[in-house]
Formats: sequence, C-alpha cells, structure tokens
Amino acid sequence: MLAANHVSVLDGPTVSAVVGAGRRRAVRNLVAAEAFHGPIGWILEQARQIPIRRGSGDTGALGEAVDAVAGGGCVGIFPEGRVSNDPTDGLQRMRSGLSRIAIPTSAAVVPVGIWGLQTPWPRSGFDLRSLLRRPVVVFVFGEPIVPAPGEAPSAFRERFRCALSEQVDRARWLAGDPP
Repeated sequence: MLAANHVSVLDGPTVSAVVGAGRRRAVRNLVAAEAFHGPIGWILEQARQIPIRRGSGDTGALGEAVDAVAGGGCVGIFPEGRVSNDPTDGLQRMRSGLSRIAIPTSAAVVPVGIWGLQTPWPRSGFDLRSLLRRPVVVFVFGEPIVPAPGEAPSAFRERFRCALSEQVDRARWLAGDPP
C-alpha cells in the first residue's frame, strides 16, 4: 500500500504516474465517489480506481481495496480523506480506512510525503499562473510500516502518522520550503 498526505487534487494521478513509470506497477487509488462523473469518471473507471463515499464508512470500497491488496495489488490511499485547506498547518486527522485495509491484510504501508503540488492546484482550485513559475514538486517514499500482530487500529494510525509527518517534512525541505 501507498499512503500519502493530501495537498492537491493532483496527488493521486502523479503518485500513480511516478510509481507506475518507475516500477511498472498500477496503483489503484481510493478516489472520492463524486469524481466518477463525465469524462473524468470514465478515465477513473478505465484506470480501475476505487470509488469511495467519504465519511460513510464505505465497506464496499474498503472491501475492494482489501481484496486488491490481498491479491498482490498496490492500493493508494490518502488517509487524511480530503485535500488540505493549508498543507503548511501539518497533517489532518488520519481516517480509519488506512487501518481497515492494512490490518486485515498485514500489508506494508509506504508513507509518501508530497510537497509542491499545492502550488498549481490547491484546494481552492487550479492556478494557471503558478505553472509559469515552474513549481518544485517532491515525493519522498519512507520505509514501509507493517501493522504489528494485535495492534489496535488507533495505535497503528498514530504510528503511521508519525512516519508520514517525517516524510512530509523531508519533502518540504527538499522542495526548498523547510517546515
């Protein structure tokens, strides 16, 4: 599994592109169900992304993700659940989906720190002018975190949160925007 902080709408596609190109491995991201409309929805379906109804405990989507991981697939998740209003404020609360997939599968979860994508496409919307400044975008992949046998979901999420926070700080530093 890959689990990243969420600074931009572009996070999922770019992490998938980086991992897919570098490892030749498709990533099936959990994507907000409301994105599955029109041409974008068709593209998401063709790429076998997993629609999730956020805030509803969507057991169908989580079950599909568990099956994908158990079958040897790579699943991407953004445990904050939504794009951050202000990534400089630190990580948002970790949602339960992370542990609901990782614990039953005993999957290794790679924390991915992302920094810089919030410049061209922050939560408020696309900023064409920022592309003229060529923003620095950094991805930092940390050491995998594996759920310990019998570990409580909340303990696993907190342990993962600490690891992800370190990767975000590294990404910010490498992007020239130290925390």
